[in-house]
Amino acid sequence: MPCVADWLNNPFSIVQGIFAQNVPNSDWEKKVTEYFKEKLKENNATNWVPSLNDVPVHYLKPNSLVKFRCMVQDMFDPEFYMGVYETVDPNTNARVLHFGKYRDVAECGPQQEIDLNSSQTVTSERQTFYCVPVPGESAWVKEAYISASQARVSPSTSYTPSRHKRSYEEDEDMDLHPSKQKEQHIGSGGDTHGCVEPKRLETEASAGHHLISPNCSPPLDLNFPLPGEKGPACLVKVYESWENFKVNDVLEVYGILSVDPVLSIVNNEESSALDPMECMDTAEEQRVHSPPASLVPRIHVILAQKLQHINPLLPACLNEEESKTFVSNFMSELSPVRAELLGFLTHALLGDSLAAEYLILHLISTVYARRDVLPLGKFTVNLSGCPRNSIFTEHIYRIIQQLVPASYRLQMTIENMNHSRFIPHKDYTANRLVSGVLQLASNTSLVVDETQLEQGQLDTTGVHNVTALGNLITWQKVDYDFNYHQMEFPCNINVLITSEGRSLLPSDCQVHLQPQIIPPNMEEYMNSLLTAVLPSVLNKFRIYLSLLRLLDYSISDEVTKAVEEDFVEMRKNDPESITADDLHRTLLVARFLSLSAGQTTLSRERWLRAKQLEALRKARLQQQKCVNGNEL
Repeated sequence: MPCVADWLNNPFSIVQGIFAQNVPNSDWEKKVTEYFKEKLKENNATNWVPSLNDVPVHYLKPNSLVKFRCMVQDMFDPEFYMGVYETVDPNTNARVLHFGKYRDVAECGPQQEIDLNSSQTVTSERQTFYCVPVPGESAWVKEAYISASQARVSPSTSYTPSRHKRSYEEDEDMDLHPSKQKEQHIGSGGDTHGCVEPKRLETEASAGHHLISPNCSPPLDLNFPLPGEKGPACLVKVYESWENFKVNDVLEVYGILSVDPVLSIVNNEESSALDPMECMDTAEEQRVHSPPASLVPRIHVILAQKLQHINPLLPACLNEEESKTFVSNFMSELSPVRAELLGFLTHALLGDSLAAEYLILHLISTVYARRDVLPLGKFTVNLSGCPRNSIFTEHIYRIIQQLVPASYRLQMTIENMNHSRFIPHKDYTANRLVSGVLQLASNTSLVVDETQLEQGQLDTTGVHNVTALGNLITWQKVDYDFNYHQMEFPCNINVLITSEGRSLLPSDCQVHLQPQIIPPNMEEYMNSLLTAVLPSVLNKFRIYLSLLRLLDYSISDEVTKAVEEDFVEMRKNDPESITADDLHRTLLVARFLSLSAGQTTLSRERWLRAKQLEALRKARLQQQKCVNGNEL
């Protein structure tokens, strides 16, 4: 009888038990999923499962249950495998049924061989996703997940697999994935090169973007969208409902960790001994699709879910009853939290309370629907009047980083525009999607620092990058480059542009900064702001901003009619200054003002307040125009 810890440390024993009890009935797979689903519902059980986000691979036991919080960066072709296969002992002719699900290599006893012609063989299909940690995930998010974890892990000993293994990808798969054929031929040889120094390599796996693989040079590119990102990339193998997941989705997966060195053998020089006619994949494609397991571990998914958000301070799913209590309790104390946040951001924006109001509205904005090609709910703010080449914008970003779960600061220099890779593109040689800076998860805050821009010439890449940024802001989409065509990928990115004058990029709303205080030492002033805020208050700000993005909102027919009448009246009084765009923007401001106060419907009071804020903002822009004569 398996002990309590077996489902964590040795999930295969559980799967084997259920398989043995239910074969040949096909229900065994559903029962495995239900078993682990029930186990994870137990009190804090999800916190017992070690996470690849927090724990280096070499601390984790091979074939144990792990979890991974990640973004789907790419999806490979589906692959065939033997869901059920039969082994036979040539001496006694004894036959044994095995399951192939959740495995990379087929298990064989010392005197057993796989009977590929057995009538009991069941061919199944699975989908492989290439997943990376959520790009730009804030340090406080990682720390909160780590502190909540109750997983007990210690450095594992070097892992040496059984010599009696062979890859079980079948002939049907060989045409699609000849790399699997190499794994099968070499895996059955028993001599497993590539497992010499797993510990050292796994430690390096968290150290950066390019990694040296034991059997191949040049270095392995982990394909992270953002420069300087750390953490493991994983091949996530999904067995059920994979059509629900797509590129750029944020997932939390629970599955069985596979780091068998035999998976890396395809990168070994021995592979050149194989018949080249058997291999249709390029060497580059093999390196990308079968990287060393010590650097890119495999996770065989038992349970996977799309995440509504990655804020560890909020319940994962807000629809459950327990979560509703949390939400209602927080909403009851919303007013003081908003007031404190407004004060905090006013200080950060050098005493400008109007800019702080608009920054709150921007931070809770989200694309809630699309009408034809138009994204509804996007609210890109251009904060103009920022000191040029100052550390001010850097510190504003640092403050935003402390408030939102994921963010990135894009310094808009000529150098960056001309040399950075913004748009993901398809590499047909390696058969993979090469990531770009704009491949980000939903609700990421992107701060574009235009104060860094100086005179210079944009080359073709620079022009494409600026165009891509403009399309992201206007349409909330990125056109990925597939060489022969472009493919639209919708996104939901909050873009804040900091600039000296009006931005070169489009925006929904320009707010000109009017500092009320000029601190003698900006660095000291900004640092003291963050140190003065209590961690508990900072956590309330974080919950506030994440929660309000997820609330529903509506406008009653009565208020809609009143707004229409108000708009007609304003047009009568001043037809030149009020346009349909102004109405749309004021309605957006009213929407986020209502939500920022915890109200999910528009009231007359909030509508009037929105009009007042817009009037103040426009008056300030007009005043600035009079001062310097620049076009707004």
